[in-house]
Amino acid sequence: MFLTVTYDCSNDKRRNRVSKILLDYGYRVQYSVFEVELDARRFQEMHDRLLGAIDATEDSIRIYRICERCLEQTRIHGVRGLTNQERLFIV
Repeated sequence: MFLTVTYDCSNDKRRNRVSKILLDYGYRVQYSVFEVELDARRFQEMHDRLLGAIDATEDSIRIYRICERCLEQTRIHGVRGLTNQERLFIV
């Protein structure tokens, strides 16, 4: 599944923690916006880690699932394209 994850944390320590967690799963496309492509197991793992990193009374995380049809219709203007890059392993 392809997701866009956004966050807003009022505390620098929590904001940095959320950012580091998201870097384990996807690519930063704007300061507090990441694009990730995960299977259901990895999504649940990321989701649980994010919930553990925030204060739900002060912070917010939004996760938007983007279907294949919608992804094909996404328009991006500027220097970056979609980040659903294939992973290559060189042995």
